[in-house]
Amino acid sequence: MAKGKKRRNAIRNEVWYRFKKNKAAMLGLVILVVIVAIAVFADLIVPYSKCIEQDGGARLLMPGAAHFFGTDEYGRDLFARVVHGSRYSLFIGVSTSLMALVIGAVLGASAGYFGGVIDNTICRIMDVFICVPPILMSLAVVAALGTNLKNLIIAITISCIPGNVRLIRSVVMTVAEQDYIRAAKSYGTSNARIIFRYVLPNAMGPIIVNTTMSISGMILSAAGLSFIGMGIQPPSPEWGALLSGAQKYMFTSPYLLFFPGVFILLASLAFNLVGDGLTDALDPKLKD
Repeated sequence: MAKGKKRRNAIRNEVWYRFKKNKAAMLGLVILVVIVAIAVFADLIVPYSKCIEQDGGARLLMPGAAHFFGTDEYGRDLFARVVHGSRYSLFIGVSTSLMALVIGAVLGASAGYFGGVIDNTICRIMDVFICVPPILMSLAVVAALGTNLKNLIIAITISCIPGNVRLIRSVVMTVAEQDYIRAAKSYGTSNARIIFRYVLPNAMGPIIVNTTMSISGMILSAAGLSFIGMGIQPPSPEWGALLSGAQKYMFTSPYLLFFPGVFILLASLAFNLVGDGLTDALDPKLKD
């Protein structure tokens, strides 16, 4: 037990050492920590009431000391709306990626480990979903279920599952051929235990990287759906919804587009940089 723990600690230290050497990845990590801190401590940074308070005498004010990011057409403080909007965007990105990971892990691991009829059935079903572009799939689900936070999460999760299934299936197929898996089978270990105790843990490198980078795509998908009115509805301060409401003021008050857009860009960039860094840290052979 002690030897195994030491080995795991050594592996973690080595991964962290390689990750730290990647300056772009560290930059992404710093940006990500800042955005997560903003989301976690949003109520301490600025009260939520500032997001919904309307002041007709303070409509469309430029950024200044009183309102750091200016105000919108209803006189609401844009800084407060962007800060609290980080909670919506991060929650959607993380929750959809994790749910798609869990479902994709079960289906992908089953297909890659058992093969045969199970593999063919799962793969053919996923092929049907893959034929539909993810954004179109999300739009169809939201149109069928309605526009709210819960349905938006369901829609984005469904569109993300097929890619996870195919990735995890390919990784599991490689791991399942290893000698220690054959040894576990020869000892009569149950298939469920082999999959969750031996196969998936040894396939976690690519899975972690893919999940980290998919969060970026999920944030962009949520913002895109909200932008066209098929995601979170006003007055909820989600970043995509803020962009949608600012369209008609893009020439007269461009800051209404600029600040939410910058936060979407930074969040997406941070997850991508961290994902790239994890790719190099977990498998240095892939580094150019």
